[in-house]
Formats: sequence, C-alpha cells, structure tokens
Amino acid sequence: MPSMRHISGYKTMEEKERLAKGNALRRRVLGSAYVDAPGPAPTKFQAAFRAFAEEHCWANVWIRPGLELRERSMINLAILASLARWPEFEVHIHGALNNGVTEDEIVEIILQAGVYAGIPVASEGFRAADRAVAQYRKQNEAR
Repeated sequence: MPSMRHISGYKTMEEKERLAKGNALRRRVLGSAYVDAPGPAPTKFQAAFRAFAEEHCWANVWIRPGLELRERSMINLAILASLARWPEFEVHIHGALNNGVTEDEIVEIILQAGVYAGIPVASEGFRAADRAVAQYRKQNEAR
C-alpha cells in the first residue's frame, strides 16, 4: 500500500496550501452564501471551532484523493442522519446537491440510515431533507 506521501502529493503540501485548498473546497461544496453568511463576529468558541473544522475536516480529509466529492457527501449524509445531527445534515444536503447527489439518492440514503439507525431517524431525516431541498431550490431560483 502506498504511503500518503505518494498519493497526489497530499502529504507534501505545505500547511498554507492545504488550508487554501480546503477553504476553496468548503466554499465549492457548501456554497458562498453559507460560507459568507452575515452575522455577528464569531465568539472565541465559534472561531476556535471554525478553525478546527477548516483544518481537520476540509484541509485534511475532504481534499484527500481517495473518494470523489459526491461519495463523501453521500457518506456524510448517512453518518449525520444516523447520529441525528439535523442542522448539520441540512447543511450537507446542500453540499450533496452541489456535488451531484440526486434527490432520489438522498431518499435512498435516508432509508438506508433508517434501517440501521431506526425509524425515527428516517422520519426526521425526510422532514429535514424536505426543508433543506426547499431552501436549496429557493436559493438557486434567486440566482
């Protein structure tokens, strides 16, 4: 098995380059509207979490070459649904749609999560998906 040093130069990237690529990818997946959402200046805790997520999630995992963005989005939805992390699930519905996951595939992901994580997960997953897809459509119609 090759070391990560030999996979698309992943490990040889400088930290600044990884962070820049991760932040660009975050913007591409979640959309500029989400990334640039206006709001109050982040608190110390919010800023610490954002830096943590940007570095470990986007600049380390999402930029890896092993999976396509579409596949990563599908996995995220299944995990977030199974853990009942509904606000984050809705954010990643937008990302999944941006990454080419279809609404029919989202239905299948929720059903799969419901079988293994329980009917209440499927029930709330479908409600959350309805909200997120409606919001996504509304945002895209405004463009």
